[in-house]
Amino acid sequence: MGGPGALAPHPAVPRGGAAGGAARADRRRRRGGRRHAPAALRLAGAGRFGSVRRPQVFWAGLDGDVDAVTALAGRLAAGARGLGLPVEDRPFRPHLTLGRWHPRRPADGDLPARLAGYRGPEWPLREVTLVRSTAGRHEVLASFTTRTPSAPP
Repeated sequence: MGGPGALAPHPAVPRGGAAGGAARADRRRRRGGRRHAPAALRLAGAGRFGSVRRPQVFWAGLDGDVDAVTALAGRLAAGARGLGLPVEDRPFRPHLTLGRWHPRRPADGDLPARLAGYRGPEWPLREVTLVRSTAGRHEVLASFTTRTPSAPP
């Protein structure tokens, strides 16, 4: 497996789109994140994208207030569609990408099963960062603070 991936839970960010709508899209992304209730999350279990024989992505699942994160991802996708931007057509799975397996090297596709019972400590979601991932490169599109009652003033 290669080095760690982007260590942030992330919804699929729409790819492409017209340059003229960038400022409007940025305003919608920021508004969408601020309207959601604060969330408390924890890492729980693990999984992979790809088969056992040819795994691609190793991830840790999220537990806790995942409904808030899922709702945020849905609002972001709806906002992007409203702007005419393409959105991936697959179910959102809240997760933390831990790494990627190199496609032409031996891989341990059973690794996620060994972490199936893991439950980490809970932490408050204090910031949301939207990241576009393209061919292993990550670009921060927007970042904003959430309103959490446990966050220090």
